[in-house]
Amino acid sequence: MSAGSTVFTIRNKLMLLSFLFALAPVCAVGILSTRTAEELILTMVANQIDQVTADKAALLERWIGERKADIELMAHSSIMQSMSPDEIESYLRQVKRAYRVYREIRVVPLDGAAIGGFPGSSATVEEERWFQEAAAGRLYMSDIRLDAGEGESFFMISAPRLARNGQIDGVVCARVGTGTILEVILRVSLGSTGESYLVDREGTFLAHKEPGRILTENIAQSESFRNIFGESRERRTTYVDYRGIEVIGASRRVGGTDWVLVVEQDREEAFHSADALERYILLVISLSIVGVFLSAWLLSRVVAEPIRRLSDAATHLAQGDFETVVIDTRRRDEIGRLYTVFDHMARQLMDRQQRLEKRVILREAELKETDVKLKRSQEAAARSQQLAALGQLAAGVAHEIRTPLTSLKMFLESIERELEFSSECEEDFQVAASQILRMEATINRFLDFAKPREPVWVEIDVEELIQDALLIAGPRAKQQETLLGTRLTAPLPRISVDRKQLGEALLNLMVNGLEAVGDHGRITVSASVETLERATGPQDCVRIDVSDTGPGIDPEHIPRLFDPFFTTKATGTGLGLSIVYTTVRRHGGEVRMKNDEGEGVTFSMLIPVQSGHVMEDDGKNSDR
Repeated sequence: MSAGSTVFTIRNKLMLLSFLFALAPVCAVGILSTRTAEELILTMVANQIDQVTADKAALLERWIGERKADIELMAHSSIMQSMSPDEIESYLRQVKRAYRVYREIRVVPLDGAAIGGFPGSSATVEEERWFQEAAAGRLYMSDIRLDAGEGESFFMISAPRLARNGQIDGVVCARVGTGTILEVILRVSLGSTGESYLVDREGTFLAHKEPGRILTENIAQSESFRNIFGESRERRTTYVDYRGIEVIGASRRVGGTDWVLVVEQDREEAFHSADALERYILLVISLSIVGVFLSAWLLSRVVAEPIRRLSDAATHLAQGDFETVVIDTRRRDEIGRLYTVFDHMARQLMDRQQRLEKRVILREAELKETDVKLKRSQEAAARSQQLAALGQLAAGVAHEIRTPLTSLKMFLESIERELEFSSECEEDFQVAASQILRMEATINRFLDFAKPREPVWVEIDVEELIQDALLIAGPRAKQQETLLGTRLTAPLPRISVDRKQLGEALLNLMVNGLEAVGDHGRITVSASVETLERATGPQDCVRIDVSDTGPGIDPEHIPRLFDPFFTTKATGTGLGLSIVYTTVRRHGGEVRMKNDEGEGVTFSMLIPVQSGHVMEDDGKNSDR
């Protein structure tokens, strides 16, 4: 096959395939999209109009029902039964001022003159239908009428008035203005052509946005009338309205009346977006046809481009740039097979390079992880040596000091029982006894840290625990002129803890705060309920915060804050925060610290509401 025939064949195939796989789906999707959009828009607009119609009809029906109830209530009121003209006139004025919809209210006894009246009404009312219906014991409501003088439509409601003996002795009739309610009914948010109007059984407009049509025009000869008052199976969503314009509409009969509320919107406006979509689709199809044929013709003539790309790919491959080398092609001719072989070779080289890079990265990560584990092991070994030394020191102190202190304490107690001291000696004696107890407590702190006691679980009240700690820390705070305050969020659940150990931990935090703030500071103890996220799921905890107004903690000291023997104080042992951390972890909780350098520190203990178990201390704190 000659070169010319080859080019001709490739070009024809490209143009045909481009049309089949590009233009045909676009045309099909465009037609389907247009029809689907029209159906969807029609459904959405019809549902919206139907919902608006139902809401406004229900609103009007409820409003009319309220007016009927008002008239019946007035007709049966004790003031009406009194037949006192002054009282009735005053009552009617109050009703009109309160409701603002009653233009006039009239009370007509069956055998006397009317109380109140309507403008332009005659003195004789026996022939009025509202009087006849109410006198017969029936509640009556007239059709809507138009007051040309006031420019407002109205209707009449009348009800029988009952005497004290239960007999009908008069009629109460009100002239109800519809301006306020119809303004709400006629106002719809359906674009610029949406409208709402009210018609009676004859098709006469009872309410319309154009006042000139009210009670002067009707829609009896229009398709709207047949669609509104016809059989349900004959009603359509779209029809031609009284103006001769195709609309989308819905109607609802107002309960208790012969009125029908109609809501409509011009179909042209509702389908504006669908028409625009159809134009856009036709434009896209036209441009696609031109683009496909032009692209096929150009691509069939460009034969050197694949060769150039292959040459560039080989250059990048030689330079080690594997990302640029990858070539994707669906061609099945000689150039396509050449691309495939070259691409396969490039991918193999790239995969080999990537495997080598991954192995290097993996080895580096393993080395880093090994280094971290080694540092942790060294820190754990150092901590173990410190704890071992502390255990030996505690054992030596217990053997060398505790026994003599116990003997001395027993001796002092014996002297106290056998001898009577003067007030000066008594004070010295108490100082000596307290110092012995202090030394014994210090020894116990070392022993407790080196070999902690097993917790004794009891259920406690958190507020009592805080108050006990405040009572102990109070004298020192008073001496420093430091304020101790609490902020408790009630109610706080009871928690199962070792009361003594947790109380000592709380007291340690308060003592640290007192040492940090110095004189004229403030310590605040807060308690609240917080949910702690655990691997097994959320857990409710009681959070106890101890906040001070001290200078804060140097950031370089924070990583070692809970390490044993670490302290920045001249006389400190460095065990206070370590004991706090160990105690809270033993209760299954967490210790957190918030440091505002220059403004103070807040230490938080989060104790599970249901603890009652010991957690293994891993020597770490993720919340530091």
